[in-house]
Amino acid sequence: MARFLPIITTAMSVLAVLGTAACGGDDDPTGDNGSPSTLTIYSGREEEIVAPLFKAFEEESGVKLQVRYGGSSELASQILEEGDNSPADVFFSQDAGTLGAVADQLAPLSQTQLEKIPAAFRAGDGKWIGTSGRVRVVAYNTNALKESDLPKEILGYADPRFKGRLGIAPTNGSFQAFVTVMRLEYGADRTERFLTAVKDNDAKTYEKNSAIVEAIASGEIDLGLVNHYYLALLKAEQPDAPVANHFLTPGDPGAFVNVAGVGILGSSDDADAASKFVDYLLSDEGQRYYATTAEETEYPLVAGIPGPEGLPALDDLLGDKVTVVDLGAEAAATLELLNEVGLTS
Repeated sequence: MARFLPIITTAMSVLAVLGTAACGGDDDPTGDNGSPSTLTIYSGREEEIVAPLFKAFEEESGVKLQVRYGGSSELASQILEEGDNSPADVFFSQDAGTLGAVADQLAPLSQTQLEKIPAAFRAGDGKWIGTSGRVRVVAYNTNALKESDLPKEILGYADPRFKGRLGIAPTNGSFQAFVTVMRLEYGADRTERFLTAVKDNDAKTYEKNSAIVEAIASGEIDLGLVNHYYLALLKAEQPDAPVANHFLTPGDPGAFVNVAGVGILGSSDDADAASKFVDYLLSDEGQRYYATTAEETEYPLVAGIPGPEGLPALDDLLGDKVTVVDLGAEAAATLELLNEVGLTS
């Protein structure tokens, strides 16, 4: 049964944790000259989220990491500019689409690595693989709304009863990815009507998802379209915040599962150590990190690793509609639509 593939979106301006993982290369963590291996990681994942994961890998493997942090789109652009001269060995991206954008620079991963992740969460050509997933939800203020008040389909959030009450982040990559899915599922005209109605309903715009959930908690708005883990981030700072997540119908465009992922540069001069790093991300320990330790609680993608406590199982969130596309190639059209509607211009 076909399902929504992971969102392969790129920012519109561009074109886990203790223990031993099964390794794809030699067990000796030394480079060709006999000195300890040093990997250069271009990380689109924020330092506060993944630094403990990186440290655990270093301690376990003996491989040293030199990490360059930045936006995933920025780093993808840098990789394309650097070409075969890139110092990066590994690209660890917040967004799978930026991995797709640099696919020509990536080397195929091992079959053992690919088989750990469902086909829906890895590249068809085997050049990148998902490491964790996040789900789009509707966060809402529990003092202002009951869950029974909330539609189960995204189209319901254009209803006039939500006038001035809804928050969105139209310049954010995850919102733009959602719009791309909606456009491909429902067509450009229907999506434009939805976006226009949301705008005409005086939806409040924010730069980030975190600002949306904070505005919900303060009563500035009553609901917003965000990724699931922003609630946990809010609750860590405001345990009594009157905010909850509402999950939409599986398969609805507003409920897609996006992934972060990793790829190895074909120009890497230490492919064995790079493969060890990927193995670690896919190990039981590495996968549990996302659900139990990381600041942003995300869904592990390797089978048999439980998801974050208190959240629906990932399999229960995946739909059965066919949307098999490379959404990165659709990014420009989505931005054009958002500009035409007036949400990003």
